Amino acid sequence: MRFRACVAALAAVMSPGALFAMDAATPPPALGAHVFLGQGEGIGADPAVTPPMDTQPSGSVFVAFNAGYASNDDAPIDSYRNTWRPLGRSMTYANYGDRFAVRAYVALGGKGGPGHTVSIRKRGEPTGELSLPFVEVRHATRVQAMAQSYAHPAPVVVSDTIHVDGPATLLAFWWGDGGVKRMTVTPSDGFQVIDTFTTLPDESGVQGVVAWREVKEPGTYRVHWTAEPVQGAALWLMAIR
Repeated sequence: MRFRACVAALAAVMSPGALFAMDAATPPPALGAHVFLGQGEGIGADPAVTPPMDTQPSGSVFVAFNAGYASNDDAPIDSYRNTWRPLGRSMTYANYGDRFAVRAYVALGGKGGPGHTVSIRKRGEPTGELSLPFVEVRHATRVQAMAQSYAHPAPVVVSDTIHVDGPATLLAFWWGDGGVKRMTVTPSDGFQVIDTFTTLPDESGVQGVVAWREVKEPGTYRVHWTAEPVQGAALWLMAIR
């Protein structure tokens, strides 16, 4: 009875507008700015630097990848001096020895603003191929769940599953391992492509696709990828809240 009286008293002094303001004070996570830098083999530059984009001053989670020569293994740095840490494990490409690898990184409590760039030093192969997507998720503080796997060549490859317990922005990354320069890659399961590097320069490059999905309810999620020509792929799926 005492709890009900407190609730009634609170409702009596708060207007509907005030209740709405309380809800609006904590917006759900949302996709922010994003960009994909793809450098071709033998024509890349050191450092690899993304085109500038405008990010939020605060309250974001940033995700970036370093995909290319394993010897170019530096972590990202960015123009707002965020702290980047590895997200999961490095995965080397099949059938290339240990020469090529894909690595994911995350910056929590991200600071941003106009002209935001991410760069990676290329100490091993300065002119070598390297792909670098940079994605902002706004109104977020953490990576709640992540799955990574390596799919063998098939017409359709599928990520491992992740579980979320509330509203989240899901990011999915496909990194093909085929020796091809033109391809089509399509996700399903409600995901939409936001960035691609699937038309490679004549010198070759590291093909990649980034997709996203907003979810409002708890649940278990995964993504299927259809690629033509058929090839294997390193796959990441993550939920940011």
